[in-house]
Amino acid sequence: MEKQEAVITRQPLTIVQGVPLIKYFADGWAKVESFQARPDDLLICTYPRAGTTWISEIVDCIRNNGEVEKAKRNPIYVRVPFLEFAAPCIPSGIELLVNSQSPRIIKTHLPVKLLPKTFWKNNCKIIYVARNAKDVAVSYYLFHKMSLMYPDPGSWDEFLEKYMTGKVAYGSWYEHVMGWWEKRKDHHILYLFYEDMKEDPAREIRKIMKFMEKELGEEILERIKHHTTFKEMKDNLMTNYMTIPQCRMDQQEFNFMRKGITGDWKNHFTVAQNERFDEDYERNMAGSLLHFRTEI
Repeated sequence: MEKQEAVITRQPLTIVQGVPLIKYFADGWAKVESFQARPDDLLICTYPRAGTTWISEIVDCIRNNGEVEKAKRNPIYVRVPFLEFAAPCIPSGIELLVNSQSPRIIKTHLPVKLLPKTFWKNNCKIIYVARNAKDVAVSYYLFHKMSLMYPDPGSWDEFLEKYMTGKVAYGSWYEHVMGWWEKRKDHHILYLFYEDMKEDPAREIRKIMKFMEKELGEEILERIKHHTTFKEMKDNLMTNYMTIPQCRMDQQEFNFMRKGITGDWKNHFTVAQNERFDEDYERNMAGSLLHFRTEI
């Protein structure tokens, strides 16, 4: 994927239309904003660390009618290009997508208001996955420590404060999940929950198949379900991001595929942090019909 070894350094976030973004991504924003979606594009959208790679692998397997060997043709970040991705000396998401044949599967973390308008104009199908705010906070913090494209997160307590106030890449978790929840009312969006996928993956895979208009039998469903278990994906070089050079993603302390569970936040939040977070959560989610489970 690399043209030459990239030099990645931690940079402060850049504000784009009120939303903090990774500086490298913001530098290429003009190309993202003018991106030409195609009517048969399928967009996968999540807030970071909400099961993006998991849903991407499921969708790619369904697109290929359950032929899981086809999913091993390239790393997931090549098969499902990251729309807004840009970094020194590496093909951008836009470059990969422009050269991809239809139908394309595209990944993004953008909030509703930043999505290129051609996705709405072409009525593209969109799958959104939401994960509870506490588990996202923990996973996002540890990802910051690993990914050198993000600013230094500081201590867990410092990061949690920034996360609660939306001063992290992609902004407020609250605005993100609620913005896409509201958008589903007037667009072709399948809104899924990470916790539901953990609880009953076969049930959620069926929903995705139906949304993609794929009639695949139970045997194929079970094959996809097995192929996309956390264990299988953690051991799969095409999904575990171990092919990414250490100069971009330092996985010596934490792996990209870390635990893949619900409720790990309990191992990180102090009692005081949890109480403060709950108060903030109630205030931000007041009036919303969105409901998340923080354990299964």
